[in-house]
Amino acid sequence: MEKQIGALLEGTSKRIVEAIENFVKKNNGMTNFFKNKLTTEKKLLLRYKLRTIMAFFYPFNLNKLAQIHRTDKFGGHYYTPHYQHFFKKFKFRRMNVLEIGVGGYDDPIRGGNSLRMWKSYFPFSKIYSIDIFDKSKLQENRIKIYKGSQVDTDLLNSICKEVGEFDLIIDDGSHINEHVIQSFEYLFPKLKKGGYYVVEDTQTSYWSQYGGTSTDFNTKGTIYEYFKNKIEALNFMEFEIENYEPNYYDKNIVAMHFFHNMIFIHKGANIEPSNYNKISR
Repeated sequence: MEKQIGALLEGTSKRIVEAIENFVKKNNGMTNFFKNKLTTEKKLLLRYKLRTIMAFFYPFNLNKLAQIHRTDKFGGHYYTPHYQHFFKKFKFRRMNVLEIGVGGYDDPIRGGNSLRMWKSYFPFSKIYSIDIFDKSKLQENRIKIYKGSQVDTDLLNSICKEVGEFDLIIDDGSHINEHVIQSFEYLFPKLKKGGYYVVEDTQTSYWSQYGGTSTDFNTKGTIYEYFKNKIEALNFMEFEIENYEPNYYDKNIVAMHFFHNMIFIHKGANIEPSNYNKISR
């Protein structure tokens, strides 16, 4: 059914695009008139609205939504196939989604492409974001943006008090190793059980200008050194350590998925018991 609906909508979309192109050709003078009358800001905001309308016809195709909204999550990177795989089951839920980073650097009217992509893909969810620059002009229905640093715990605390827990958290922020780790340690406890915490652009774990290294992969404080150690949390029930006290991550990480330049951490109750006694008998 999903494929049939998607194919029907995509076919309709193509016909609409053709009709719009024909209209523009026939009414070139009128379109030039509006172009000249609109400010750069209004043109950009209108363009974002038009992309959202186009996205309506591809509700199940996250790759296509990324292309329509011009986010580098597909093309520049190949993240959306992984997102599609893990997030498909959340599509029609009412959720709070947080993405760190808006994009567009210090330009107040550029960026927000992935936020609009998530808004298109999750029709009943609220999308929240944080950026070091003021991106308030990019806010719209179901998209709210806070100004500040991803490691400002006062800001994060106020956001969590206002919004509550998040269902999905995506770190596409500064990509500085220290920031990635600090944000995870504060926000992972604010993620609902069953949700995913995703870190993008983890290649900075190897880049010195972001606090990474390509010579010693076990250097403390790098993204991959940190998250590789969290793999042990999955199997804490197997530790041969007398009176071991499991920490928060031991108890709440049930799966980790590593892909090219991205990591998915699945939160849940990690209570599967050891089968050591069964094997040793």
